[in-house]
Amino acid sequence: MSPVFPMLTVLSMFYYMCLRRRARTATRGEMNSRRAIESNTRALPINVEIVQYAKEVLDFSSHYGSENSMSYTMWNLAGIPNVYPSSGDFTQTAVFRTYGTWWDRCPSARLPFKRTPPTFCSQDYVELAFEEPVYPTAVHILETYHPGAVVRILACSANPYSQNPPAEVRWEILWSEAPAKVNGPQARQFTPCIKQVNFPTNLIRLEVNSSLLDYYTELDAVVLHGVKERPVLSLKTSMIDMNDIDEDEDEEKYGCGMDTLNKQFSIVTLREWPTNGYFDKLPYELIQLILSHLTVPDLCRLAQTCKLLYQHCCDPLQYIHLSLQPYWARINDTSLEYLQSRCTLIQWLNLSWTGNRGAISVSGFSRFLKVCGSELVRLELSCGHFLNETCLEVITEMCPNLQELNLSSCDKIPPQAFNHIAKVGSLKRLILYRTKVEQTALLSILNFCSELQHLSLGSCVMIEDYDLIASMMGAKCKKLRSLDLWRCKNITESGIAELASGCQLLEELDLGWCPTLQSSTGCFTNLARKLPNLQKLFLTANRSVCDTDIEELAANCTRLRQLDILGTRMVSPASLRKLLESCKDLSLLDVSFCSQIDNRVVLELNANFPNVFIKKSFTQ
Repeated sequence: MSPVFPMLTVLSMFYYMCLRRRARTATRGEMNSRRAIESNTRALPINVEIVQYAKEVLDFSSHYGSENSMSYTMWNLAGIPNVYPSSGDFTQTAVFRTYGTWWDRCPSARLPFKRTPPTFCSQDYVELAFEEPVYPTAVHILETYHPGAVVRILACSANPYSQNPPAEVRWEILWSEAPAKVNGPQARQFTPCIKQVNFPTNLIRLEVNSSLLDYYTELDAVVLHGVKERPVLSLKTSMIDMNDIDEDEDEEKYGCGMDTLNKQFSIVTLREWPTNGYFDKLPYELIQLILSHLTVPDLCRLAQTCKLLYQHCCDPLQYIHLSLQPYWARINDTSLEYLQSRCTLIQWLNLSWTGNRGAISVSGFSRFLKVCGSELVRLELSCGHFLNETCLEVITEMCPNLQELNLSSCDKIPPQAFNHIAKVGSLKRLILYRTKVEQTALLSILNFCSELQHLSLGSCVMIEDYDLIASMMGAKCKKLRSLDLWRCKNITESGIAELASGCQLLEELDLGWCPTLQSSTGCFTNLARKLPNLQKLFLTANRSVCDTDIEELAANCTRLRQLDILGTRMVSPASLRKLLESCKDLSLLDVSFCSQIDNRVVLELNANFPNVFIKKSFTQ
């Protein structure tokens, strides 16, 4: 046989391998600049593009508005635009609860979890359902005030309107970037370049990070463009690197990120190497210290290298603090089962955002806590919609040392279930924001959890008499340092008096959007005189706040750092000057919509007090 034919055979095989790899790359819809493959991939126009606005808001982590209103709520994202292309502060938009870094600088701020991957920076989210499942070609986000908060866009394989939910729910990231500062608060249409996915979707999730913003971001609508049939791709390949084939095979075998975390947890067959390099010459503690800087997926990958590192990567000491929130889309019962043997000493656990749409069952969560709950001190379960009364009962039985419990936006928990929390007498922090906790259960909690230092009851609409709640706090919670009563509808000067008399260690108090409080009753003056340690005070949208209140704060609360008096008509520039001169540590002063404080006054105050961020918002 001529030597030419074997050479042709080898070239044919190489060409075949290249085509296979190119097909895999095209199927995933990835364009990775780090690789040696240079491609020009475009969708051929074989389908008519469908354009649709969000039909429904399915879930969200927080919003500025009230649960019984449409102003500043996430529900405003459904349907056609209400405001765009206008710019400014409008009640018809969707607004998240926080912005900037102010919430990280107050007494209620929580310590961050270690091992959080740098690519995960999401703080809030909202999930939107659309009428027709499509293969997305574009996502337009209409931002009307202080844009730039969106950091991730994801698509889900599950159809929220289907009668037969799929056995497996997949989430794919369409676009992701780190937070970036946007110049100016003006409206814009944000249309990032999205990745193609190999399934149709009518469920889109936006994740936001507002830490770089000067004020609340406002979103008006989301537009999904897509086609009904999967696009056919045309490929133009210019160059392929031989080394890239092996790299891709490795990715398919071991996965990337959390895609195969469950398989990695269960790996028992380790590669045999003649030695462990120099690692077996290092002290055990030093190796543990080095590995403590790795993320959870990196630990899983490293555990597959050799028996020595497998032992280190599975050591329960590596899992004293564990946050699974960055991997919420991949965590399920199997993940928790594989983690059980590694988490027997766990003290901090973050399962926020995980387990929804059946990914975590009540039995799976209960089994995990029965093995790993005895040492738990901090448990984060924000937006955990799998939670029910059984779960709360298991938490109170299996976590006797629990000091911090976050149930923020767990709005599926039935009201009577919160009675179980009263059994955890060691609690120091309890976050019940946007839950359905009812009055009887809350009174029981306050009565038995006398060690509470931080309590959040923002937007808890099931409480009938906040004066009674405040009276119980004043009598039982003497160690309270921060209290969030955001949008409580019925607290009066009587409740405030009981609270101020009994909880004199308070450093942070949020009474924003509490319409039943009136300055004429002396309630704010009483607060200022009884609570000299106040560092943060929010009196948002209370139009009765007046000069007398500001002057009392200046005279008695000299440690004040953050003050929000948005919307008052009664505060003059003179009283603000007294406050700024007295409170040397003041860093945030929100005087938005304060009728006596115009832009000229703000400019003057900014010039004289440059260390204070003075916010003056307006509507165009």
